[in-house]
Amino acid sequence: MRLSAIHHVAIIVSDYTLSRDFYVSKLGFEVVRENYRPEKKDWKLDLRLNQDTELEIFAPENPPARPSYPEACGLRHLAFYVEDVEKTVSELKNRGISCEPIRTDTYTGRKMTFFSDPDGLPLELHE
Repeated sequence: MRLSAIHHVAIIVSDYTLSRDFYVSKLGFEVVRENYRPEKKDWKLDLRLNQDTELEIFAPENPPARPSYPEACGLRHLAFYVEDVEKTVSELKNRGISCEPIRTDTYTGRKMTFFSDPDGLPLELHE
């Protein structure tokens, strides 16, 4: 068996409109498909980051809150590769998104930082 890439990551959000705006308007994801599923009473939004990577967003009615502290099993964070962390942090700041202070990854020696989506899901920028 040979797995060649991660096709998509799926997340659940509490506010469809807010999360759609965050990922599309502020982070620049492209909408691939957008569907309301009446049988599940939720929205399913498929977004594309590049030709190989997609993000699926599910927005059900009243999802339970995401456990953060203490951290729970499951997805810990999403990390995005960027060429210049400082420039990207500046661009995010101009879009109203605050980031943690930039630091150096102990293992890779590369710059990195974190910010959060509207539901508090940690998102990482990594050079």
